[in-house]
Amino acid sequence: MKERIVRAVAGTFVLTSILLAHFASINWLWLAVFVGVNLLQSSITKFCPLELLLDFMGIKNKRT
Repeated sequence: MKERIVRAVAGTFVLTSILLAHFASINWLWLAVFVGVNLLQSSITKFCPLELLLDFMGIKNKRT
């Protein structure tokens, strides 16, 4: 469940960044860069701040 939430939040942030860059200011693309860098570092280090927040909120991974 946490993985799906992390992917949904990342996708939403990237799409929002692109829309804001198009309609407001090109500088909003830095948000997409930040999300991409965070995803890359979390794949290497296995540390994701959003997962820590989800743990704090009591959201657990679904066991199959």
